[in-house]
Amino acid sequence: GEAAVAEAADVTVPDLGVGIGWRPEIAGFVGALPGLRFAEVIAESVHPAHPAPGLLELRDRGAAIVPHGVKLSLGGAEPVAAGRVAHLAACAEALKAPLVSEHVAFVRAGGIEAGHLLPVPRTRAALDALTANIRRTAAELPVPLAVEPIATLFDWPDAEYTEADFLTELLERTDALLLLDVANVYANARNRGEDPAALLDRLPLERIAYCHVAGGSEEGGRYHDTHAAAVPSEVLDLIGELCARHRPPGFLLERDGRYPPAAELRAELDAIAVASGLPAVT
Repeated sequence: GEAAVAEAADVTVPDLGVGIGWRPEIAGFVGALPGLRFAEVIAESVHPAHPAPGLLELRDRGAAIVPHGVKLSLGGAEPVAAGRVAHLAACAEALKAPLVSEHVAFVRAGGIEAGHLLPVPRTRAALDALTANIRRTAAELPVPLAVEPIATLFDWPDAEYTEADFLTELLERTDALLLLDVANVYANARNRGEDPAALLDRLPLERIAYCHVAGGSEEGGRYHDTHAAAVPSEVLDLIGELCARHRPPGFLLERDGRYPPAAELRAELDAIAVASGLPAVT
């Protein structure tokens, strides 16, 4: 069935269900999940003319594959690079993607590559730059764009918006969809000493295209969203909190390193299905 999402943008996103991030290290595991209807791949790792055979098999099985960009730098002061947007569009075409996603972040400034996702200041100037870059990107894509707020260990000073108000206005201005990372919501709230459910109460949850779920670790008194550990019970509980307010079309497990045995990954997918009330993958 089709889940109606983002009425303002007149966009519908398919019911995706529970999925997993496709990575070469676990491609065999992902390909062997008979009930898998949803996967995500890092866009920069895809050669659109020759996608990995495992991705093509998933595509041909009818699974929704979402290219997930990490290097577009939507939050940068300079315009997004046309070549990077074209690559994202080509990935969407090659994989028959229902949508693509990127981050509310910047990764380069003045020609220097940071090498990781940096938070944008919550200011009017930053909102203007993001709006312009998201509109430029969306205009070149064959499918809708969802944007993901990142986990951050610090906030820039002199914020002019709360996180919820900043994101809400960004979505209103751009007609983009929201990729909400439940683990990021948990990490940011924990590190700021806030209640994660309070953010859920203030976000336009009906604009969510899908959600990320991942594990992390405590280090130096801060919680780091590492994608290299099991999903903690607090994040599973937050999935329940979210679904009690508005159930998104999909939840995707992210794992980037220290891959556990197949049975453990399968158990994590099952736990996400139970927490969200969505059908199990296996």
